[in-house]
Amino acid sequence: MIARSWRRWLALLGLLLGAVIQVLPAAAVLEVDITRGRVEPMPIAIVDFLGASERESGFGADIAQVVRADLERSGLFRPLDPASFIEQIRDFNAVPQFGSWRVIKAQALVTGRVVLQPDGRLRAEFRLWDVFAQKQIVGLQFVTTPRNWRRIGHMIADAIYKAVTGEEGYFDTRIVFIEETGPKNKRIKRLAIMDQDGYNLRRLTDGRTLVLTPRFSPNAQEITYIAYTNGKPRVYIYNIETGQREIIGTFPNMSFAPRFSPDGQKVIMSLQEGGASNIYELDLRTRALRKLTDTPAIDTAPSYSPDGRWIVFESDRDGSQQIYVMARDGSGVRRISFGPGRYSTPVWSPRGDYIAFTKMYKGRFSIGVMRPDGSGERILTSGYHNEGPTWAPNGRVLMFFRESRGPNGGPHLYTVDITGYNERRVPTPNFASDPAWSPLLK
Repeated sequence: MIARSWRRWLALLGLLLGAVIQVLPAAAVLEVDITRGRVEPMPIAIVDFLGASERESGFGADIAQVVRADLERSGLFRPLDPASFIEQIRDFNAVPQFGSWRVIKAQALVTGRVVLQPDGRLRAEFRLWDVFAQKQIVGLQFVTTPRNWRRIGHMIADAIYKAVTGEEGYFDTRIVFIEETGPKNKRIKRLAIMDQDGYNLRRLTDGRTLVLTPRFSPNAQEITYIAYTNGKPRVYIYNIETGQREIIGTFPNMSFAPRFSPDGQKVIMSLQEGGASNIYELDLRTRALRKLTDTPAIDTAPSYSPDGRWIVFESDRDGSQQIYVMARDGSGVRRISFGPGRYSTPVWSPRGDYIAFTKMYKGRFSIGVMRPDGSGERILTSGYHNEGPTWAPNGRVLMFFRESRGPNGGPHLYTVDITGYNERRVPTPNFASDPAWSPLLK
């Protein structure tokens, strides 16, 4: 099972130019159950990666810091202060003195090495050790260009997360969102993208047109979103790597909330028709538009199940905003939300086990989850104005945006664990709203 999990790393064509993998049997001692509520973070020692030159040592320290920051933000790990380390690792190939790490209460140890190769590429390798079992758990080596050193750190953090929790990590991912600047009554909104930790921010539009509801394609290379040109909404697909933008539809009526199908071949959205809106599916190859709902109500915010068989959406067909599920062809519509208040922005978990939503009740906005049949509703966080949940690709963390009060207030991004713990603000240089989390990068 562990060996199979590393096949993903070998598919990093373009970024990773080579990979050598070693996996040794895992010790049962080193594990964290992330399905529980509040978890005591695991103490882990992460040593600055060794380097034979000053430049290599600099890369090694930077990569180790990315790993520490990723694991600490997960809430499942507690990286120990390097000043507390007793043993000074000087030989990557030597077995650590485990007694020295037990003294400082470390349960896991990460060592690494960075080498700048003659061809200019950067080789980084690490080992994860179980301190109490005195065994190596995982060893990985990556070769890439020096400018991609941050991604190596994220991938190492993913590997450690996977080895300890048994779940896929989510650190080697990106977030697309709406960056907001300017006074509150005249905000400029740009489409922007960044790494999940807030670094490497890049603006994709110039702010001259209003942009809304960006969403990733399953291959993480394209985004669909709405832009208003001359007051008319158009649905676009944007290629992140090439910068190429393509109009996939200019519809006579208002368009809302486009989202890719799991196979990336279709886009689902809602189109306004008079005082109502209905849900449509657009085939990207043929441009054929298929109507899935036909009511005088407002049906919007559709989201596919990960297997593509079902669609969840919000509707006021029963008098207030509620969540409904229907088959891919629009049949078998059934309501699944029955708690007090109004429900909106439903989005299916990548694991298929939960649907996240925004709930408005007694003046408060909450982010919650429920099972696809409507059972097991749980509120994860509440506040003045929380909205727009999006799932990490492992289905264990949600990101959303929260408005701050006051005349100069605005939205900021936050994450929260599916158990309702470990709420964290995601750093952005300006106000940020409507995030969408990418799949794991390839």
